[in-house]
Amino acid sequence: MTSTKKTLKDFPKPTRQHIINCGYPVWYPKYRSVIGKARVVPLTAGFLEYLREDGIVLPDENLNPPTRDSDSGVFSNANDDDDEYEDPSYRFADIHEAVKAAIAELGGAVYPKLNWSAPKDASFILGNTLKCATASDVYLLLKSSNFVTHDLEHAFDDTVDTPDEDGRVLQVSDIAYALVLRKWVEVIPSVEFRCFVKDRKLVGVTQRDMNHYKFLEDGRDEFLRLIKEFFEKHLEKTFPDPNFVFDVYIPKTLVTDSRVWLMDINPYAIRTDPLTFSWTEILNIDPHAEDFEPEFRLIGKDDPEAYNFSSSNYSAHKLPKEVVDAGAAGPQSIAEFSTRWREIVEGLDNTDLQDSSSDEDAGDDAEGGDAGDGGTVDDKGKKNDEGGKDKAAATNI
Repeated sequence: MTSTKKTLKDFPKPTRQHIINCGYPVWYPKYRSVIGKARVVPLTAGFLEYLREDGIVLPDENLNPPTRDSDSGVFSNANDDDDEYEDPSYRFADIHEAVKAAIAELGGAVYPKLNWSAPKDASFILGNTLKCATASDVYLLLKSSNFVTHDLEHAFDDTVDTPDEDGRVLQVSDIAYALVLRKWVEVIPSVEFRCFVKDRKLVGVTQRDMNHYKFLEDGRDEFLRLIKEFFEKHLEKTFPDPNFVFDVYIPKTLVTDSRVWLMDINPYAIRTDPLTFSWTEILNIDPHAEDFEPEFRLIGKDDPEAYNFSSSNYSAHKLPKEVVDAGAAGPQSIAEFSTRWREIVEGLDNTDLQDSSSDEDAGDDAEGGDAGDGGTVDDKGKKNDEGGKDKAAATNI
C-alpha cells in the first residue's frame, strides 16, 4: 500500500522557539570551535529604535560619540522647521564603541548580520559587497535592508506555538536581538553547501552557488563524506530541534586535511530557500527507510541554472543610487533630493494630463494583451504544476 504524497499544505509550521533556536546568538556559543571568528553585540532599545526609524542618518565616526547636549548645532536639518541635526549614536554610544572595537579586533573588516539575516539585499550600496570597514558601513547596510526589517518585525510570521504554563506565547518583544560581526574572509562560493536535516537525519545536500562546477562532480563523494562526518560529530545530537537546515563551507577540497566550517543554521521552514530541492520533495523524504542515503544535488552543465543570465540577486529590494547618495550625505542632501524629486513628479503629472486622450485610445487596443496559455513558469525555466517548485515562497535566508 502506497502512502499519499504530501503537499505544502501538510508542511508543519515551525514553532516560535525553533525560530529562536536558529538565531546566531543562540547557537554560536555552542559551536564556536567550528565557526570563523566573530563578535556578538547585544542590542539596546535605543539601537533597535534607530534601525526601525525611517531615513538614513549615519553617526559621526569620532572616538567619542556626541551626547544630545553636546551637539554644536553645526549640522542643521534643511527642512522648513528649525530642528537641529543630532548624531544618532548618542542613543547607543556603547554599541557604537563596541562595533568599532570589533572591527579593529577582527582585522579591519567585518560581515554584519542580525539574529537570522544578513543585509544581502542592500549590498549594492557598498559596491555589491557586505564588507564593512567602519561602523557607518554596518549601519548603512542594516538600515537599507528589507531582510533586516523582516528580522525586526516579522520573525514570528507563519509560526505556531502553544501557551506556556502561564498562558503566554512568545512575542517579538521577547527576542534578544544582537548584531553579529564576523571576520571578513573572501569566501569561495562554489564550495558552500546547504544541508537539510529531518528527524535528526541528514536527508539532502545542495550547492548554494547556482552555477555548474566540474570539480564538484569529480569530488561529489568526498564532499558528501566530509559533510556527513561533520553533521554526525557536531550537530546530530546537539541542536535542540530534530528538523533544521545548516550551511557549511569547505574551502580546501579533495585533500585529506579539508575542514568543514559551519556558516549558518536556518529554520526548517518554507521561508528558507531550498535551492535545488523543493520543500515538497523534502517533505516526502523518509529518512527512516531501509538503506537510506542523503541525496547530494549539484548543478549539471546542461541545467538551466548553469546559464542563468537573469537579473541580479535581490534586485527587487534595491533603491535608486540618487536616494542612497542623498541619505549618506546627510539631511541637506535629503532635502535637496526631495525638492528635485517633487519637481520631476509634477512634471510627469503635467505630461500625463497632456497625453491622456491618446493614452485612452491606445488602452482600448492593449486591453487583453498577451495572456499566454494560463500556465506559469518557475525561475528554473520549468513549467510549474500544482505540486511543483515552491521556491517562490522562500524569502530572505
